[in-house]
Amino acid sequence: MNAIDMSRYGAALFDLDGVVFNTEPQYTEFWRSQFRRFYPDEQGLEYAIKGQTLVEIYDRFFSGPLASERLLITERLCAYERQMNFDYVRGFETFLQALKSRGLKVALVTSSDLSKMRSVKAKRPEIYDWMDAILTAEDFSRSKPDPDCYLKVAARLEVQMDRCLVFEDSFNGLTSGRSAGMTTIGLATTNPPESLEPLSDQVIRDFTELSI
Repeated sequence: MNAIDMSRYGAALFDLDGVVFNTEPQYTEFWRSQFRRFYPDEQGLEYAIKGQTLVEIYDRFFSGPLASERLLITERLCAYERQMNFDYVRGFETFLQALKSRGLKVALVTSSDLSKMRSVKAKRPEIYDWMDAILTAEDFSRSKPDPDCYLKVAARLEVQMDRCLVFEDSFNGLTSGRSAGMTTIGLATTNPPESLEPLSDQVIRDFTELSI
């Protein structure tokens, strides 16, 4: 069991996929189906994109002759997200309420856009009541690993950077939080624990491994 001294912190900041919701296996299946269609001879590309934004995926894999496929893929992705299951990562709800009971501010900081968040709100409306702030892709100009999103949410919550605790599952997200001067907790829901250690102050598999 990992322990955190919450007296050091004023805010806890959470990524969405792979941190709040256990959605990564579903996205893996979606992108596997797309890559099989467009890259039939290459295996495992659905894992190579973990932690990347849709813009980054398009720039890397759907440029040039495949750029014309972006609109169709986006339509498929939006339809897929509307029927996804948004199951909480184990222990998240209990952990979040424990933070709030101690007076910490809590926020979502995600590269997902408002279209995706409408799907989230339709199935998990309570998340909007729980959070003091929700930042999406429309709220910052530079995506993770740039620290822009975390600097902006700290300013919005009026909490100093060194008093913010960041929960991320991706390398880009952890780099973003660390570059902002924040404490980083890596969740091994998407990548192996040992691969997250260089970018994390602690690594956990889910929130049941944390005590306050």
